[in-house]
Amino acid sequence: MNGANFSIAKLIMPGMIRPNAFILLRVVFATLLFFFMYQFTKSGEKIERRDYFRFFLLGLFGVAINQLLFFQGLSLTSNINAALIMTSNPVMVMLFAGILIGERITLLRITGIFLGILGAGTLIFSNKTTGTGSFTGDLFIFINAASYAVFIVMVKPMMKKYNMWLVLTWVFFFGTIIVIPFGFNDVGMVAWQAFGLIHWGALIFVIFFTTFLAYLLNTLSLKELSPAVMSYYIYLQPIFATGISLAIHHEPLRWVHLISCLMIFTGVYLVTKPTFVKANT
Repeated sequence: MNGANFSIAKLIMPGMIRPNAFILLRVVFATLLFFFMYQFTKSGEKIERRDYFRFFLLGLFGVAINQLLFFQGLSLTSNINAALIMTSNPVMVMLFAGILIGERITLLRITGIFLGILGAGTLIFSNKTTGTGSFTGDLFIFINAASYAVFIVMVKPMMKKYNMWLVLTWVFFFGTIIVIPFGFNDVGMVAWQAFGLIHWGALIFVIFFTTFLAYLLNTLSLKELSPAVMSYYIYLQPIFATGISLAIHHEPLRWVHLISCLMIFTGVYLVTKPTFVKANT
């Protein structure tokens, strides 16, 4: 789903709808869907006062920063660049697991983190000479990957503590509050009458499948898996995103993509080769 997101979102963005408007629609409808589902699973649990701030941080990193920078970056750079940079997510997960929850970072993992960041950096800084993307767009995608890594590390303890639907409802509620000032005016500028069937299809796909369902499945997997293992799925994104981009948008595949991909994947391999030890939560 996320692999297709890169190309499907670009069918209507930024031409038919601006990135921030798209994001606001995503998070508002996802919040409503999560709240609706929560009504059927209420267990009477009470939220500790200190956890409201944690939900706010999860909404900030997992929804607001993550979504705002991803769509802004995607509107500026190529689908292939975005997909390759996103594969650095497991590297970022390991880095922030070490910083936030004290996960042990060995020399091998440090080497992997360095290679992963170097690979993403190579792609970002190569744009001026290769014209494969946008420096600003690639940088936004990289920050997006780092932000989502923080979310993955921080949300696992909350998933153990509370009902899954409650967690997602509050995360998206705070995320929506933060996003509203950025997207409110842009939503009012959308020419809905110009939307065709393909545009409505793309909008519904992104809102339901790559927002509601993707967050649901990713968060659900954290009940059983470590953050690092859960982030492995992202390896498949560049494969699907590249194939779809070549078929739909005819984007060129250049040498810098292959070199950056090799460095990032090597870094991810070194980072994830040891068993990810569960954090004490």
